[in-house]
Amino acid sequence: MLALCPAAGINHSPGRGHDVPINTGMGLPAPILIRRRETSPEMRPALALLLLLAAAHAMHRGKAYVRDKVCQEFKILGKENFRTLTIVANSRKYSNATFEEISHLVREIVSLAETCCTESADPSCYDAGSSALSAKSCGGSSPFPSHPGTAGCCAQEGLEQKLCLAALQHPPQQLPRYLQPSNQELCQAFQKDPKDFADRFLHEYSSSYGQAPLPVLLGSTTTFLSMVSTCCISPAPNACFLKEKLERKTLSLLTLMSNRVCSRFAAYGKDKVTVSYLALLAQKMPGASFEDLLPLAEDAAEVFSQCCDSVDEDCVPKKLSEHTAKACDALGPRDKRFATCCQGKNLVQNYFCISALPPAPAPTLPAAPKPTDGQLCGEEGARRAKRYLFELARRHTSIPDAVLGKLYDASEKARGECCSAKDPSACLDSKRLRMGEELPPFLEKAEQLCGQYTQLNFLDFKKRLRESLAQTMAEASPELLGRLVEQRADFASTCCPPNSPPLYCADKVSSELGEACDGGSCLLG
Repeated sequence: MLALCPAAGINHSPGRGHDVPINTGMGLPAPILIRRRETSPEMRPALALLLLLAAAHAMHRGKAYVRDKVCQEFKILGKENFRTLTIVANSRKYSNATFEEISHLVREIVSLAETCCTESADPSCYDAGSSALSAKSCGGSSPFPSHPGTAGCCAQEGLEQKLCLAALQHPPQQLPRYLQPSNQELCQAFQKDPKDFADRFLHEYSSSYGQAPLPVLLGSTTTFLSMVSTCCISPAPNACFLKEKLERKTLSLLTLMSNRVCSRFAAYGKDKVTVSYLALLAQKMPGASFEDLLPLAEDAAEVFSQCCDSVDEDCVPKKLSEHTAKACDALGPRDKRFATCCQGKNLVQNYFCISALPPAPAPTLPAAPKPTDGQLCGEEGARRAKRYLFELARRHTSIPDAVLGKLYDASEKARGECCSAKDPSACLDSKRLRMGEELPPFLEKAEQLCGQYTQLNFLDFKKRLRESLAQTMAEASPELLGRLVEQRADFASTCCPPNSPPLYCADKVSSELGEACDGGSCLLG
Protein backbone atom coordinates (compact mmCIF):
# COMPACT_ATOMS: atom_id res chain seq x y z
CA MET A 1 0.00 0.00 0.00
CA LEU A 2 1.42 3.34 -0.99
CA ALA A 3 0.63 6.92 -0.27
CA LEU A 4 2.09 8.70 -3.18
CA CYS A 5 0.68 12.07 -3.62
CA PRO A 6 3.28 13.89 -1.69
CA ALA A 7 6.70 12.35 -1.66
CA ALA A 8 4.75 9.26 -0.99
CA GLY A 9 3.19 9.04 2.32
CA ILE A 10 4.80 11.85 4.24
CA ASN A 11 2.63 12.38 7.29
CA HIS A 12 0.41 15.40 7.36
CA SER A 13 1.25 16.27 10.96
CA PRO A 14 4.49 18.12 10.25
CA GLY A 15 6.75 20.53 11.99
CA ARG A 16 10.21 22.01 11.94
CA GLY A 17 13.28 20.10 12.92
CA HIS A 18 15.69 20.92 15.68
CA ASP A 19 19.03 20.19 14.12
CA VAL A 20 21.15 19.92 11.02
CA PRO A 21 21.36 16.28 9.94
CA ILE A 22 24.60 15.66 8.07
CA ASN A 23 26.78 12.74 7.08
CA THR A 24 29.81 12.27 9.33
CA GLY A 25 31.68 10.14 6.87
CA MET A 26 31.28 7.16 9.21
CA GLY A 27 28.55 5.51 7.23
CA LEU A 28 25.63 6.92 9.19
CA PRO A 29 22.80 8.60 7.34
CA ALA A 30 21.38 12.02 7.82
CA PRO A 31 20.55 12.11 11.52
CA ILE A 32 24.18 12.30 12.69
CA LEU A 33 24.82 15.83 13.78
CA ILE A 34 27.65 18.24 14.37
CA ARG A 35 25.72 21.23 15.74
CA ARG A 36 22.92 19.59 17.64
CA ARG A 37 21.73 22.63 19.51
CA GLU A 38 21.15 24.81 16.45
CA THR A 39 18.24 24.78 14.04
CA SER A 40 18.99 24.38 10.39
CA PRO A 41 17.80 27.31 8.24
CA GLU A 42 17.42 24.79 5.43
CA MET A 43 15.31 22.39 7.51
CA ARG A 44 12.80 25.02 8.62
CA PRO A 45 11.22 25.88 5.26
CA ALA A 46 11.54 22.30 4.06
CA LEU A 47 9.61 20.92 7.00
CA ALA A 48 7.05 23.66 6.63
CA LEU A 49 6.52 22.43 3.08
CA LEU A 50 5.21 19.16 4.45
CA LEU A 51 1.98 20.86 5.35
CA LEU A 52 1.62 21.96 1.78
CA LEU A 53 1.87 18.38 0.61
CA ALA A 54 -1.43 17.37 2.16
CA ALA A 55 -3.81 15.60 -0.15
CA ALA A 56 -6.41 18.33 0.18
CA HIS A 57 -4.03 20.87 -1.26
CA ALA A 58 -3.01 18.47 -3.97
CA MET A 59 -6.61 17.89 -4.94
CA HIS A 60 -7.22 21.60 -5.32
CA ARG A 61 -3.98 22.48 -7.07
CA GLY A 62 -3.25 19.45 -9.20
CA LYS A 63 -0.38 17.19 -10.15
CA ALA A 64 2.13 19.90 -11.05
CA TYR A 65 1.73 21.46 -7.62
CA VAL A 66 2.52 18.16 -5.91
CA ARG A 67 5.57 17.55 -8.09
CA ASP A 68 6.91 21.05 -7.55
CA LYS A 69 6.56 20.87 -3.79
CA VAL A 70 8.13 17.43 -3.54
CA CYS A 71 11.06 18.53 -5.69
CA GLN A 72 11.46 21.76 -3.77
CA GLU A 73 11.63 19.77 -0.55
CA PHE A 74 14.12 17.30 -2.07
CA LYS A 75 16.40 20.12 -3.25
CA ILE A 76 16.31 22.02 0.04
CA LEU A 77 16.93 19.00 2.22
CA GLY A 78 19.28 17.05 -0.01
CA LYS A 79 18.96 13.33 -0.66
CA GLU A 80 20.07 12.02 2.76
CA ASN A 81 18.00 14.44 4.83
CA PHE A 82 15.00 13.86 2.55
CA ARG A 83 15.45 10.13 3.02
CA THR A 84 15.69 10.47 6.81
CA LEU A 85 12.58 12.60 6.98
CA THR A 86 10.75 10.12 4.76
CA ILE A 87 11.63 7.23 7.11
CA VAL A 88 10.38 9.16 10.14
CA ALA A 89 7.22 10.45 8.47
CA ASN A 90 6.16 7.12 6.98
CA SER A 91 6.99 5.19 10.16
CA ARG A 92 4.67 7.55 12.03
CA LYS A 93 1.97 7.20 9.40
CA TYR A 94 2.18 3.42 9.01
CA SER A 95 2.88 2.57 12.64
CA ASN A 96 2.14 -1.15 12.21
CA ALA A 97 4.28 -1.62 9.11
CA THR A 98 7.42 -3.73 9.23
CA PHE A 99 10.86 -2.24 8.76
CA GLU A 100 11.12 -4.03 5.40
CA GLU A 101 7.83 -2.52 4.17
CA ILE A 102 8.92 0.99 5.19
CA SER A 103 12.32 0.41 3.55
CA HIS A 104 10.68 -0.55 0.25
CA LEU A 105 8.49 2.52 0.38
CA VAL A 106 11.35 4.87 1.23
CA ARG A 107 13.55 3.51 -1.57
CA GLU A 108 10.79 4.10 -4.12
CA ILE A 109 10.04 7.61 -2.84
CA VAL A 110 13.68 8.68 -2.82
CA SER A 111 14.31 7.12 -6.23
CA LEU A 112 11.31 8.91 -7.71
CA ALA A 113 12.44 12.27 -6.31
CA GLU A 114 16.05 11.70 -7.34
CA THR A 115 15.03 10.77 -10.90
CA CYS A 116 12.31 13.31 -11.54
CA CYS A 117 13.56 16.37 -9.67
CA THR A 118 16.58 17.09 -11.88
CA GLU A 119 16.65 20.07 -14.23
CA SER A 120 16.74 17.77 -17.24
CA ALA A 121 13.83 15.54 -16.14
CA ASP A 122 10.81 15.35 -18.44
CA PRO A 123 7.78 17.24 -17.00
CA SER A 124 5.79 14.01 -17.11
CA CYS A 125 8.43 12.04 -15.16
CA TYR A 126 6.94 12.51 -11.71
CA ASP A 127 3.38 11.80 -12.74
CA ALA A 128 4.41 8.69 -14.68
CA GLY A 129 6.56 7.47 -11.78
CA SER A 130 3.88 8.06 -9.17
CA SER A 131 1.34 6.28 -11.39
CA ALA A 132 3.66 3.29 -11.62
CA LEU A 133 4.03 3.25 -7.84
CA SER A 134 0.28 3.44 -7.37
CA ALA A 135 -0.09 0.48 -9.73
CA LYS A 136 2.56 -1.37 -7.73
CA SER A 137 0.66 -0.58 -4.52
CA CYS A 138 -2.45 -2.14 -6.01
CA GLY A 139 -0.67 -5.28 -7.14
CA GLY A 140 -1.25 -8.59 -5.44
CA SER A 141 2.31 -8.85 -4.14
CA SER A 142 2.87 -5.22 -3.13
CA PRO A 143 5.94 -4.82 -0.88
CA PHE A 144 4.51 -1.66 0.70
CA PRO A 145 2.63 -1.33 4.02
CA SER A 146 -0.73 -3.07 3.87
CA HIS A 147 -4.00 -1.38 4.76
CA PRO A 148 -7.63 -2.61 4.66
CA GLY A 149 -8.58 0.48 2.66
CA THR A 150 -6.18 -0.25 -0.20
CA ALA A 151 -8.69 -2.23 -2.26
CA GLY A 152 -11.21 0.62 -2.17
CA CYS A 153 -8.58 3.10 -3.32
CA CYS A 154 -7.41 0.80 -6.08
CA ALA A 155 -10.94 0.66 -7.47
CA GLN A 156 -10.53 4.34 -8.35
CA GLU A 157 -8.41 5.76 -11.16
CA GLY A 158 -5.90 8.49 -11.86
CA LEU A 159 -5.36 11.30 -9.36
CA GLU A 160 -8.29 10.16 -7.24
CA GLN A 161 -6.59 6.81 -6.72
CA LYS A 162 -3.33 8.47 -5.69
CA LEU A 163 -5.09 10.85 -3.33
CA CYS A 164 -7.01 7.98 -1.78
CA LEU A 165 -3.83 5.96 -1.25
CA ALA A 166 -2.09 9.03 0.16
CA ALA A 167 -4.82 9.47 2.77
CA LEU A 168 -4.50 5.94 4.19
CA GLN A 169 -2.73 5.54 7.50
CA HIS A 170 -2.53 3.12 10.40
CA PRO A 171 -3.91 3.91 13.85
CA PRO A 172 -1.11 4.92 16.23
CA GLN A 173 0.44 2.37 18.55
CA GLN A 174 -1.44 2.50 21.85
CA LEU A 175 1.46 0.99 23.79
CA PRO A 176 4.89 2.06 22.45
CA ARG A 177 6.91 -1.02 21.56
CA TYR A 178 10.37 0.55 21.42
CA LEU A 179 12.68 -0.55 24.22
CA GLN A 180 16.08 1.10 24.37
CA PRO A 181 18.91 -1.47 24.36
CA SER A 182 21.84 -1.30 26.75
CA ASN A 183 24.81 0.90 25.91
CA GLN A 184 26.81 -2.17 24.90
CA GLU A 185 24.03 -3.47 22.66
CA LEU A 186 23.64 -0.05 21.03
CA CYS A 187 27.32 0.10 20.19
CA GLN A 188 27.45 -3.45 18.90
CA ALA A 189 24.58 -2.78 16.50
CA PHE A 190 26.04 0.57 15.50
CA GLN A 191 29.50 -0.78 14.78
CA LYS A 192 28.14 -3.75 12.83
CA ASP A 193 26.25 -1.57 10.32
CA PRO A 194 25.84 2.15 11.18
CA LYS A 195 23.40 2.88 8.36
CA ASP A 196 21.15 -0.09 9.08
CA PHE A 197 21.25 0.72 12.80
CA ALA A 198 20.14 4.31 12.18
CA ASP A 199 17.37 3.30 9.77
CA ARG A 200 15.99 0.67 12.12
CA PHE A 201 16.09 3.04 15.08
CA LEU A 202 14.30 5.77 13.14
CA HIS A 203 11.59 3.29 12.13
CA GLU A 204 11.11 1.69 15.55
CA TYR A 205 11.19 4.92 17.54
CA SER A 206 9.04 6.92 15.13
CA SER A 207 6.37 4.24 14.91
CA SER A 208 6.28 3.93 18.71
CA TYR A 209 6.14 7.66 19.44
CA GLY A 210 4.41 8.78 16.28
CA GLN A 211 1.87 11.00 18.06
CA ALA A 212 4.60 13.31 19.30
CA PRO A 213 4.77 16.46 17.15
CA LEU A 214 7.18 16.01 14.27
CA PRO A 215 9.65 18.72 15.44
CA VAL A 216 9.90 17.02 18.84
CA LEU A 217 10.30 13.58 17.26
CA LEU A 218 12.99 14.76 14.85
CA GLY A 219 14.88 16.49 17.65
CA SER A 220 14.73 13.37 19.78
CA THR A 221 15.84 10.95 17.05
CA THR A 222 18.66 13.13 15.76
CA THR A 223 20.15 13.79 19.20
CA PHE A 224 19.88 10.13 20.09
CA LEU A 225 21.75 9.04 16.98
CA SER A 226 24.34 11.74 17.57
CA MET A 227 24.80 10.41 21.10
CA VAL A 228 25.35 6.88 19.81
CA SER A 229 27.81 7.92 17.11
CA THR A 230 29.76 10.00 19.64
CA CYS A 231 29.82 7.61 22.57
CA CYS A 232 30.45 4.38 20.67
CA ILE A 233 33.84 5.70 19.52
CA SER A 234 34.63 7.27 22.89
CA PRO A 235 37.41 5.74 25.04
CA ALA A 236 34.93 5.88 27.98
CA PRO A 237 31.56 5.03 26.39
CA ASN A 238 29.55 4.57 29.60
CA ALA A 239 30.63 7.93 31.00
CA CYS A 240 29.86 9.49 27.63
CA PHE A 241 26.38 7.95 27.52
CA LEU A 242 25.66 9.17 31.06
CA LYS A 243 26.66 12.72 30.17
CA GLU A 244 24.73 12.72 26.89
CA LYS A 245 21.58 11.21 28.42
CA LEU A 246 21.57 13.90 31.11
CA GLU A 247 21.90 16.57 28.42
CA ARG A 248 18.96 15.22 26.43
CA LYS A 249 16.77 14.43 29.47
CA THR A 250 14.39 17.32 28.82
CA LEU A 251 13.96 16.36 25.16
CA SER A 252 13.39 12.71 26.11
CA LEU A 253 10.69 13.71 28.60
CA LEU A 254 9.17 16.10 26.08
CA THR A 255 8.92 13.30 23.51
CA LEU A 256 7.35 10.90 25.98
CA MET A 257 4.88 13.45 27.35
CA SER A 258 3.90 14.99 24.02
CA ASN A 259 3.28 11.53 22.57
CA ARG A 260 0.97 10.78 25.50
CA VAL A 261 -0.96 14.04 25.50
CA CYS A 262 -1.25 14.20 21.72
CA SER A 263 -2.43 10.56 21.64
CA ARG A 264 -5.13 11.53 24.10
CA PHE A 265 -6.00 14.67 22.16
CA ALA A 266 -6.28 12.71 18.91
CA ALA A 267 -8.50 10.09 20.58
CA TYR A 268 -10.64 12.45 22.66
CA GLY A 269 -10.83 15.80 20.92
CA LYS A 270 -10.56 19.15 22.67
CA ASP A 271 -13.72 19.04 24.78
CA LYS A 272 -13.17 15.55 26.19
CA VAL A 273 -9.48 16.28 26.80
CA THR A 274 -10.59 19.24 28.90
CA VAL A 275 -12.77 16.93 31.02
CA SER A 276 -9.99 14.33 31.26
CA TYR A 277 -7.45 16.89 32.42
CA LEU A 278 -9.95 18.40 34.86
CA ALA A 279 -10.59 14.99 36.41
CA LEU A 280 -6.87 14.21 36.69
CA LEU A 281 -6.25 17.50 38.51
CA ALA A 282 -9.22 16.87 40.78
CA GLN A 283 -7.85 13.45 41.72
CA LYS A 284 -4.41 14.86 42.49
CA MET A 285 -5.81 17.83 44.45
CA PRO A 286 -9.37 17.02 45.55
CA GLY A 287 -9.49 20.06 47.84
CA ALA A 288 -9.38 22.48 44.90
CA SER A 289 -12.60 23.93 43.56
CA PHE A 290 -14.13 23.43 40.14
CA GLU A 291 -13.57 27.14 39.46
CA ASP A 292 -9.85 26.73 40.31
CA LEU A 293 -9.24 23.73 38.07
CA LEU A 294 -11.46 24.22 35.02
CA PRO A 295 -9.43 27.19 33.63
CA LEU A 296 -6.23 25.13 33.92
CA ALA A 297 -7.87 22.18 32.14
CA GLU A 298 -9.13 24.46 29.37
CA ASP A 299 -5.67 26.02 29.04
CA ALA A 300 -4.03 22.59 28.73
CA ALA A 301 -6.51 21.52 26.05
CA GLU A 302 -5.78 24.73 24.15
CA VAL A 303 -2.03 24.02 24.29
CA PHE A 304 -2.56 20.52 22.89
CA SER A 305 -4.88 21.82 20.16
CA GLN A 306 -2.28 24.36 19.06
CA CYS A 307 0.87 22.24 19.29
CA CYS A 308 0.12 18.60 18.49
CA ASP A 309 0.08 19.30 14.72
CA SER A 310 2.15 22.49 14.77
CA VAL A 311 5.02 23.23 12.39
CA ASP A 312 6.61 25.46 15.04
CA GLU A 313 9.52 23.75 16.77
CA ASP A 314 9.06 25.99 19.82
CA CYS A 315 5.32 25.38 20.24
CA VAL A 316 5.38 22.42 22.60
CA PRO A 317 8.23 23.48 24.92
CA LYS A 318 7.14 27.13 24.99
CA LYS A 319 3.41 26.70 25.50
CA LEU A 320 3.73 23.68 27.80
CA SER A 321 6.15 25.69 29.95
CA GLU A 322 3.70 28.60 30.04
CA HIS A 323 0.90 26.27 31.07
CA THR A 324 3.07 24.68 33.78
CA ALA A 325 3.88 28.12 35.18
CA LYS A 326 0.15 28.88 35.44
CA ALA A 327 -0.53 25.58 37.19
CA CYS A 328 2.33 26.14 39.62
CA ASP A 329 1.20 29.69 40.40
CA ALA A 330 -2.37 28.53 41.01
CA LEU A 331 -1.81 25.25 42.85
CA GLY A 332 1.75 25.30 44.22
CA PRO A 333 0.96 27.55 47.21
CA ARG A 334 -1.99 25.30 48.17
CA ASP A 335 -0.48 21.82 47.91
CA LYS A 336 2.91 20.57 49.10
CA ARG A 337 3.23 17.96 46.35
CA PHE A 338 2.60 20.52 43.62
CA ALA A 339 4.97 22.94 45.35
CA THR A 340 7.73 20.31 45.33
CA CYS A 341 7.24 19.65 41.61
CA CYS A 342 7.27 23.38 40.90
CA GLN A 343 10.63 24.04 42.60
CA GLY A 344 12.70 23.12 39.55
CA LYS A 345 13.89 25.68 37.04
CA ASN A 346 13.05 23.45 34.06
CA LEU A 347 9.31 23.83 33.49
CA VAL A 348 9.07 20.83 31.15
CA GLN A 349 10.51 18.60 33.88
CA ASN A 350 8.15 20.25 36.38
CA TYR A 351 5.20 19.32 34.14
CA PHE A 352 6.39 15.72 33.99
CA CYS A 353 6.65 15.69 37.79
CA ILE A 354 3.08 17.00 38.18
CA SER A 355 1.70 14.52 35.65
CA ALA A 356 3.38 11.64 37.51
CA LEU A 357 1.86 12.54 40.89
CA PRO A 358 -0.32 9.70 42.18
CA PRO A 359 -3.89 10.48 43.19
CA ALA A 360 -4.42 11.97 46.61
CA PRO A 361 -6.51 10.18 49.26
CA ALA A 362 -10.19 10.85 48.68
CA PRO A 363 -11.63 13.31 51.21
CA THR A 364 -14.79 12.53 53.14
CA LEU A 365 -17.50 14.44 51.33
CA PRO A 366 -21.26 14.13 51.02
CA ALA A 367 -22.63 12.48 47.89
CA ALA A 368 -21.99 14.45 44.72
CA PRO A 369 -24.96 16.68 43.88
CA LYS A 370 -26.54 15.42 40.68
CA PRO A 371 -27.57 17.87 37.98
CA THR A 372 -31.29 18.31 37.52
CA ASP A 373 -33.03 17.67 34.20
CA GLY A 374 -33.30 21.39 33.65
CA GLN A 375 -29.61 21.93 34.33
CA LEU A 376 -28.51 19.11 32.03
CA CYS A 377 -30.68 20.40 29.18
CA GLY A 378 -30.15 24.10 29.84
CA GLU A 379 -27.71 26.51 28.22
CA GLU A 380 -24.93 25.43 30.58
CA GLY A 381 -25.70 21.72 30.31
CA ALA A 382 -22.19 20.84 29.14
CA ARG A 383 -20.64 22.78 32.03
CA ARG A 384 -23.00 21.07 34.50
CA ALA A 385 -21.93 17.67 33.14
CA LYS A 386 -18.26 18.62 33.53
CA ARG A 387 -18.89 19.78 37.10
CA TYR A 388 -20.56 16.48 38.02
CA LEU A 389 -17.65 14.47 36.63
CA PHE A 390 -15.29 16.74 38.58
CA GLU A 391 -17.28 15.97 41.74
CA LEU A 392 -17.11 12.24 41.02
CA ALA A 393 -13.35 12.40 40.38
CA ARG A 394 -12.54 14.19 43.64
CA ARG A 395 -14.63 11.67 45.61
CA HIS A 396 -13.18 8.65 43.78
CA THR A 397 -9.57 9.67 43.26
CA SER A 398 -8.39 6.24 42.08
CA ILE A 399 -10.96 5.71 39.32
CA PRO A 400 -8.97 5.58 36.05
CA ASP A 401 -9.33 8.12 33.26
CA ALA A 402 -10.83 5.55 30.88
CA VAL A 403 -13.77 4.96 33.24
CA LEU A 404 -14.44 8.67 33.66
CA GLY A 405 -14.12 9.09 29.90
CA LYS A 406 -16.74 6.40 29.36
CA LEU A 407 -19.05 8.20 31.78
CA TYR A 408 -18.53 11.46 29.92
CA ASP A 409 -19.33 9.87 26.56
CA ALA A 410 -22.48 8.38 28.00
CA SER A 411 -23.55 11.71 29.50
CA GLU A 412 -23.12 13.48 26.19
CA LYS A 413 -25.09 10.75 24.44
CA ALA A 414 -27.87 11.03 27.00
CA ARG A 415 -28.04 14.80 26.73
CA GLY A 416 -28.12 14.56 22.96
CA GLU A 417 -30.92 12.00 22.93
CA CYS A 418 -33.06 13.25 25.82
CA CYS A 419 -32.76 17.02 25.67
CA SER A 420 -34.28 17.01 22.18
CA ALA A 421 -36.97 14.44 23.05
CA LYS A 422 -40.64 15.31 23.47
CA ASP A 423 -40.41 14.50 27.16
CA PRO A 424 -36.79 15.07 28.33
CA SER A 425 -37.56 14.21 31.97
CA ALA A 426 -39.11 10.85 31.11
CA CYS A 427 -36.17 10.03 28.84
CA LEU A 428 -33.60 10.92 31.52
CA ASP A 429 -35.54 9.08 34.21
CA SER A 430 -35.54 5.89 32.17
CA LYS A 431 -31.79 6.05 31.81
CA ARG A 432 -31.30 6.75 35.51
CA LEU A 433 -33.45 3.75 36.40
CA ARG A 434 -31.42 1.49 34.14
CA MET A 435 -28.14 2.49 35.75
CA GLY A 436 -29.29 2.64 39.36
CA GLU A 437 -28.01 -0.85 40.15
CA GLU A 438 -25.31 -1.37 37.51
CA LEU A 439 -22.93 1.57 37.82
CA PRO A 440 -22.15 1.90 41.58
CA PRO A 441 -20.70 -1.64 41.96
CA PHE A 442 -18.48 -1.11 38.93
CA LEU A 443 -17.19 2.25 40.23
CA GLU A 444 -16.47 0.64 43.59
CA LYS A 445 -14.58 -2.21 41.92
CA ALA A 446 -12.53 0.16 39.74
CA GLU A 447 -11.78 2.38 42.74
CA GLN A 448 -10.63 -0.56 44.82
CA LEU A 449 -8.51 -2.12 42.06
CA CYS A 450 -6.67 1.06 41.11
CA GLY A 451 -6.44 2.22 44.72
CA GLN A 452 -4.61 -0.97 45.68
CA TYR A 453 -2.43 -0.74 42.57
CA THR A 454 -1.36 2.79 43.58
CA GLN A 455 -0.73 1.96 47.23
CA LEU A 456 1.03 -1.43 46.98
CA ASN A 457 4.14 -2.61 45.21
CA PHE A 458 3.32 -4.80 42.21
CA LEU A 459 4.08 -8.17 43.83
CA ASP A 460 1.97 -7.35 46.90
CA PHE A 461 -0.76 -6.03 44.62
CA LYS A 462 -0.92 -9.33 42.72
CA LYS A 463 -0.88 -11.27 45.99
CA ARG A 464 -3.82 -9.20 47.26
CA LEU A 465 -5.64 -9.77 43.97
CA ARG A 466 -5.24 -13.54 44.24
CA GLU A 467 -6.47 -13.55 47.84
CA SER A 468 -9.51 -11.46 46.96
CA LEU A 469 -10.41 -13.59 43.94
CA ALA A 470 -9.95 -16.80 45.91
CA GLN A 471 -12.51 -15.57 48.44
CA THR A 472 -15.11 -14.57 45.85
CA MET A 473 -14.46 -17.58 43.56
CA ALA A 474 -13.88 -20.38 46.02
CA GLU A 475 -14.44 -23.12 43.44
CA ALA A 476 -12.12 -21.67 40.78
CA SER A 477 -9.11 -23.75 39.79
CA PRO A 478 -5.60 -22.42 40.42
CA GLU A 479 -5.16 -22.05 36.66
CA LEU A 480 -8.28 -19.89 36.32
CA LEU A 481 -7.30 -17.77 39.30
CA GLY A 482 -3.86 -17.28 37.78
CA ARG A 483 -5.33 -16.09 34.47
CA LEU A 484 -7.73 -13.70 36.20
CA VAL A 485 -4.93 -12.26 38.34
CA GLU A 486 -2.80 -11.64 35.26
CA GLN A 487 -5.71 -10.05 33.37
CA ARG A 488 -6.58 -7.66 36.17
CA ALA A 489 -2.94 -6.90 36.92
CA ASP A 490 -2.41 -6.08 33.25
CA PHE A 491 -5.43 -3.77 33.27
CA ALA A 492 -4.25 -2.07 36.46
CA SER A 493 -0.65 -1.57 35.37
CA THR A 494 -1.73 -0.18 32.00
CA CYS A 495 -4.92 1.75 32.77
CA CYS A 496 -4.73 2.90 36.41
CA PRO A 497 -1.79 5.34 35.91
CA PRO A 498 -2.86 8.89 34.95
CA ASN A 499 -1.15 8.76 31.54
CA SER A 500 -2.79 5.54 30.37
CA PRO A 501 -3.32 4.88 26.62
CA PRO A 502 -6.87 6.16 25.98
CA LEU A 503 -8.21 3.87 23.25
CA TYR A 504 -6.67 0.68 24.62
CA CYS A 505 -8.07 1.33 28.10
CA ALA A 506 -11.44 2.47 26.77
CA ASP A 507 -11.79 -0.94 25.11
CA LYS A 508 -10.85 -2.67 28.37
CA VAL A 509 -13.41 -0.63 30.30
CA SER A 510 -16.10 -1.28 27.69
CA SER A 511 -15.64 -5.01 28.10
CA GLU A 512 -16.26 -4.60 31.84
CA LEU A 513 -19.17 -2.16 31.61
CA GLY A 514 -20.82 -4.09 28.80
CA GLU A 515 -24.03 -2.41 27.77
CA ALA A 516 -24.37 -0.38 30.95
CA CYS A 517 -23.07 2.84 29.47
CA ASP A 518 -24.22 2.20 25.92
CA GLY A 519 -27.65 3.41 26.91
CA GLY A 520 -26.20 6.80 27.68
CA SER A 521 -27.06 6.78 31.39
CA CYS A 522 -23.73 6.42 33.17
CA LEU A 523 -23.58 9.98 34.40
CA LEU A 524 -27.12 10.10 35.60
CA GLY A 525 -26.70 7.88 38.64
